[in-house]
Amino acid sequence: MPSFIKHHKDFWTGVIFIFFGLAAIIIGRDYNMGTAGRMGPAYFPTVLGGLLAVVGLIAVIRSFFREETDPMGRFAVKECILVLLGVVLFAFLVRGGGLVAAVMALMLVSALASSKFNWRTSIPVAIGVTAFSVLVFIKALGLPLSIVGPWFGG
Repeated sequence: MPSFIKHHKDFWTGVIFIFFGLAAIIIGRDYNMGTAGRMGPAYFPTVLGGLLAVVGLIAVIRSFFREETDPMGRFAVKECILVLLGVVLFAFLVRGGGLVAAVMALMLVSALASSKFNWRTSIPVAIGVTAFSVLVFIKALGLPLSIVGPWFGG
């Protein structure tokens, strides 16, 4: 790593933010932008992508001036796999099992990735997030999702 980078975590975090921000902007170019008063489908991802890229640029610049206090740790492969598995389970379960099963699976499998994982705290949090998801996405927004899917008699 070049010696002019003093804080490697900030540098790599900034690079990742810039990458995803610019990707959102580039993908959004295929859609109509619209105006602030009448937003098109490209408006939201373009604005958020731009903000994310700016935050990433600030992190990269800050990495040249801020001294690193702890060394960069290992890449958390197991944790990344567990979070990705949670998302894949959500995608697999949401149609057949319903939103409740999908969100519960997502929350509990993703929680396993934490070094502070505890069933006693994870289950109530998963129940709360599931209830919140049902209230917001099905009741308030009216998305066409089943609360309990056909696999469970819904």
